[in-house]
Amino acid sequence: MDQYPPRDRRPDALGDLRLLPDEVICAILDLLSPSDLGRLACVSSVMYILCNEEPLWMNKCLSVGGLIEYRGSWKKTTLSSLNLYAEKEEVCQKPLHFDGFNSLFLYRRWYRCFTMLNAFYLDNGVLERKKDLSLDEFHSQYDGKKPVLLTELAETWPAKSKWTIDQLLLNCGDVAFRISQRTPKKVKMKFKDYVSYMKIQHDEDPLYIFDDNFGEAAPALLEDYSVPHLFQEDFFDVLDHDQRPPFRWLIIGPERSGASWHVDPGLTSAWNTLLCGRKRWALYPPGRVPAGVTVHVSEEDGDVNIEGPTSLQWWLDIYPQLADNDKPFECTQLPGETIFVPSGWWHCVLNLETTIAVTQNFVNPSNFEFVCLDVAPGHRHKGVCRAGLLAVRDEDIGDGKDHTLSEINKLNHSDMTRKEKRHKSPEPVKEPYRNGCSGHAVDELLEVDKSLQYQMFSYDIDFLSKFLEEEKDHYCSIWSSSNYIGQREFREWLHKLWIVKPAMRKLIWKGACLAINVDKWYAYLLEICASHNLPSPSDDEKLPVGTGSNPVFLISDNVIKIYTEGGFESAIHGQGTELEFYHLLGKVGSSLIEHVPDVVASGFLVVENGLHKAVPWDGKGVPEVIAKFYPTKNSYPEDCFPFGIWNKKIFELKNSGDFSSTIMWPYIVTKRCKGDIFAHIRDTLSKDDLLHLASFLGDQLRSLHLLPLPPIQNGLKSEINEIKLMAGISSNLAEGAETTISHASAEILSGAFNIPPEWKLTVVALDERKKNTRKRLLQWGDPIPGLLIEKAEEYLPHDVVLLLGLVKGDDGLYGVCCSPSWIHSDIMDDNIHMEPVLPMHCYDEGALHIGPNINGKNVPCQGELRKWNPTHIIDLSDLSIGDPLYDFIPLYLDVFRGDVCMLRRFLESYGLPLSKRAADHDILSDGSVEKSKFRRISYRAMCYCILHEENVLGAIFNLWKELRTATSWQVVEETIFGELNNYQHNVQQI
Repeated sequence: MDQYPPRDRRPDALGDLRLLPDEVICAILDLLSPSDLGRLACVSSVMYILCNEEPLWMNKCLSVGGLIEYRGSWKKTTLSSLNLYAEKEEVCQKPLHFDGFNSLFLYRRWYRCFTMLNAFYLDNGVLERKKDLSLDEFHSQYDGKKPVLLTELAETWPAKSKWTIDQLLLNCGDVAFRISQRTPKKVKMKFKDYVSYMKIQHDEDPLYIFDDNFGEAAPALLEDYSVPHLFQEDFFDVLDHDQRPPFRWLIIGPERSGASWHVDPGLTSAWNTLLCGRKRWALYPPGRVPAGVTVHVSEEDGDVNIEGPTSLQWWLDIYPQLADNDKPFECTQLPGETIFVPSGWWHCVLNLETTIAVTQNFVNPSNFEFVCLDVAPGHRHKGVCRAGLLAVRDEDIGDGKDHTLSEINKLNHSDMTRKEKRHKSPEPVKEPYRNGCSGHAVDELLEVDKSLQYQMFSYDIDFLSKFLEEEKDHYCSIWSSSNYIGQREFREWLHKLWIVKPAMRKLIWKGACLAINVDKWYAYLLEICASHNLPSPSDDEKLPVGTGSNPVFLISDNVIKIYTEGGFESAIHGQGTELEFYHLLGKVGSSLIEHVPDVVASGFLVVENGLHKAVPWDGKGVPEVIAKFYPTKNSYPEDCFPFGIWNKKIFELKNSGDFSSTIMWPYIVTKRCKGDIFAHIRDTLSKDDLLHLASFLGDQLRSLHLLPLPPIQNGLKSEINEIKLMAGISSNLAEGAETTISHASAEILSGAFNIPPEWKLTVVALDERKKNTRKRLLQWGDPIPGLLIEKAEEYLPHDVVLLLGLVKGDDGLYGVCCSPSWIHSDIMDDNIHMEPVLPMHCYDEGALHIGPNINGKNVPCQGELRKWNPTHIIDLSDLSIGDPLYDFIPLYLDVFRGDVCMLRRFLESYGLPLSKRAADHDILSDGSVEKSKFRRISYRAMCYCILHEENVLGAIFNLWKELRTATSWQVVEETIFGELNNYQHNVQQI
């Protein structure tokens, strides 16, 4: 009897959604919350199938991040993590099954989940295997040139026998390792849970241990292996461990796991030693984008993103379509073998069975210049390094005929956005692709359009550096978030290399020219020295030191800072503010003047017709050369500081940024402090040293916060009103519409409240940050808990003016309970200078053990001698005016690192009020929040952290890791700043 085929239930089950392909529907479902997925699964049979797909629930679980305990399925694991599932309450019913629904997309995904890789072994001999390779042979034949498989480098390692799943389970079962997965969240699993997961999982892209902190999580593992002799030269060794970027990884993964196509971070080179299992490798030379891969390069900051299939999907779906001559270099790595991957080489890895490996990235003379090039601001050179000439279609790339010939891919896809270029891989090439890698070359030239027909790509530093964007100021332009190392850390690394490796200075200089334009700044430095009769820099002094955001040179007994950050307008306001501040210190006779470096000279450097000229300037008046390029709206007396603190605040809020000079740079020369910065000696200090430092900082911040503010010139008041109009306050209030600045803030700015004008600029700045709170926190991401990000706007006051401590006066008007003050804004461990204490025969009572604080004075006791004495606070570039409490944030987080004893000692010396007692006053409130919280100093401090322009929240959750599970901001507030609520000032309110 004939049977009818089952009906196709898809059209009826999906309705109008039937027009969408299954992969599009699955992508839409991935945007829904778990609860929405549960509801949608009840709609129809097909929705039930799609909403219960394991890859969907795997993404849901990984998007939460944190420590994962696999529950046998990703849906159960996700619901369990959300406290929506309990084993004992599980409904005992079988999953529903439906006939009449077929999906090629879901079938292919299912196939990738269950396919076996026994037949994937390949060794065609293209990638050389070498034994007993000497260091000279490695450098001459392979280093920086081509990959190679090396045997027997790990023969003596204890890891060869100890790194098995069973042994690691015994020794590291409770250690939580980081998991590599396509999610911005940090995911960890205890090793015992990960092993259980590996045994039962059937994921198409299985979780993969890829932990760069395994040495900290399980220190004993570092004793089981050593860096092979061929790779022991690593320029990053000059940095302390906590300063250097991630460089070593423990890698453990089951069959089908692996690493998709990528170029190693920072164009570093790498070695990878396999201890257990088998790995299949595929590699392409620099500039050759693998088929199926897209390189995204942001035109804003040069951020590089690589989009492509998983390694398994690439080998199953794309690899079979490649012609033999288009296929990559390939090999299967066996236990005990080490593969070397040179700088810039594309590579993809697939685990054919459960594998255990260790890998390290390194920088040596062969790739140092490439690493320096990679961090330089801009997008063109980053795109060219990874995508070859795909990145510069229709652009003039100069004459490349003198460079060694290499791979030229077909032109990039025409789908380009304004801010991001996407460089897609070409169709499979037709010309032979052989092992012709000598001199970074590949023996082929493809047919391209006329604009690039005669151009040749070469992975050569001289060729690649032609694509640097000359208009970028490499010293202070925004660096890409994907850079291998931070901007400040990189500059400090260069300076350390310069001192520690004098034999390498020619190479280091070339790298510094690529990354930070050091040749330009050095030429300016020579002119400044000559103009002020300062000693010429010695060879040791040619490179700027790493601290700060501007080029800073230590020349003999002087410090020369050239202002560059933010362009000329920002730089000249920074210099003008510093000079105004120094003038004010001398004028009022503040004791703080003894603890900031003396000014030797100041001015600005002008470049005209290729000639450098230093023009002295003390910050007063508007010199003719500045007025020529930067006319000011207001007239100023000759003894006034037209680019001082108030103009600086106005400029920052207006953020005009319409004039960025390439011919003028302000500078200042100060006396060099003796000793060293606190950051360098922190670990050598005793508890007494640290407590004395806290007392010193309390004294200096007291002096800073008591310093009178400069008067606001009449002309600037109109500027402040202009900012108010820019914010749209007046028009919005007149129309009764929703205001961009909250109602109370608008009333204050309009003058209806008894608020001093000095607070107005602070109110506008805080309000602007408040409007973008959630977006900013989401951009920062981990380690800030997602739950707290969602609650941040609710935690903040409905009106930022409430943070200023509004109280009702006798006249019935609301006013601010305290005045703003000068604030340093950046008192961190590299901005505090200390000198070694003289030996005992040069006895100094102040060097003795510090006793209790009595009547505002520290009383020395007979006891242990201190080793270091704090003397100066340096780097005044970020001087501002605002709430004194703002200075406590970097101080407590970066200098004290949450040490409550240091905070208490600091407060004893500080002695100024942080808020006016408001028990007898009504705090402005709309009644929707408790009035009492505004009396808590801790609440204000926490709000300032959330509203801070820098990611201080990241520092908080790194220092107090236990707070990553906090469910409210008040818990965080009380843990960190609760001590401030106990503070009682010991002087009369000023």
